[in-house]
Amino acid sequence: MKKIAIVGGSGYTGGELIRLLQNHKDVEITTVTSRQYAGTPIAKIHPNIRDSNLVFEDKSPKELDADIVFTATPHGASMKIVPEILETGAKVIDLSGDYRFKDIAIYEKWYGMKHTAPLTNDINNTNTNKDIKVVYGLPEIYREEIKKADLIANPGCFPTGAILANLPLSKEKLVDNIIIDSKTGISGGGVNPAPNFHFPNCSDNVIPYNITSHRHMPEIQQELGLFSNVKVSFTPHLVPVIRGILTTSHTFLKPSKNLNIYRDYDKEYVKEYLIAIYKKQYKDEPFVKILEDNELPNLNAVRGSNYAHIGGFEIDDNGHLIVISAIDNLVKGASGQAIHNMNLMCGFKETEALNSYGMRP
Repeated sequence: MKKIAIVGGSGYTGGELIRLLQNHKDVEITTVTSRQYAGTPIAKIHPNIRDSNLVFEDKSPKELDADIVFTATPHGASMKIVPEILETGAKVIDLSGDYRFKDIAIYEKWYGMKHTAPLTNDINNTNTNKDIKVVYGLPEIYREEIKKADLIANPGCFPTGAILANLPLSKEKLVDNIIIDSKTGISGGGVNPAPNFHFPNCSDNVIPYNITSHRHMPEIQQELGLFSNVKVSFTPHLVPVIRGILTTSHTFLKPSKNLNIYRDYDKEYVKEYLIAIYKKQYKDEPFVKILEDNELPNLNAVRGSNYAHIGGFEIDDNGHLIVISAIDNLVKGASGQAIHNMNLMCGFKETEALNSYGMRP
């Protein structure tokens, strides 16, 4: 039985970690921290979590007695505590953006802050502890590396849906440019209120934001760019739903040895070919479902679950391809994926505590 600590358990991702881990047969949550709510029963802040007997505590990193520590802390805060947690011998799964980038300079540019504890195995050779194995925590790409990791950088919510939707296209070198349009629910803004997420402002409304400058864009570029020279553009929108991300990817296919689209153009053939390469890519992935027969991804179908649905594969007369993905931003886009990473690190069944298909609205 592995002992689990959650640092920063009062937010939405912390609540989801508790909800899901309560049903995990191989772990025990021993500590959930919150400075603000120290001494408060979990159910007072997360009323959907009952009978856990857990109480928020205020503990320093070195006081945590755990095998696995989830850090559900803001960007910039994780780097201040993760090195100390690693010194205790615990493995860490960090849900912030602090350790996602191979190049620390990219992090500092897009997050607007100096990285004070660069443990990542980055291209600038600034890793201060070469014995720490840091892995970007997308199991569909890095499964074997995750199993041996000390620190997992859990992916962002937008990058999870976007990377999965476009990974086969990049690996097969079928595209040069991808334009990604994502719609997210208001829980993506976190538990602290902000004007855009105030009900009168977001209800019956669609709000574009960070049109070309969202900090998740270079994360998507980093991962898709590992397999080809593809260039990524990304724009998010806020929509009046609580949870979920629907990502629509636009691109133009280019000729390849298996797909001479401009000479022998047959839309049905192209669609079948694309579905085949997506199925091949994800055939052994427990949480990625490729949709066919005109079934399209939608948020209700993945609500509360760790599944990613990918579909569409429609192509028009100009060779314009559209691929769509749907995930729950709080589960597959955050806490569920973190638990999937933990299962891999600990040698547990990958789907443990995660095989439920979620909930209806």
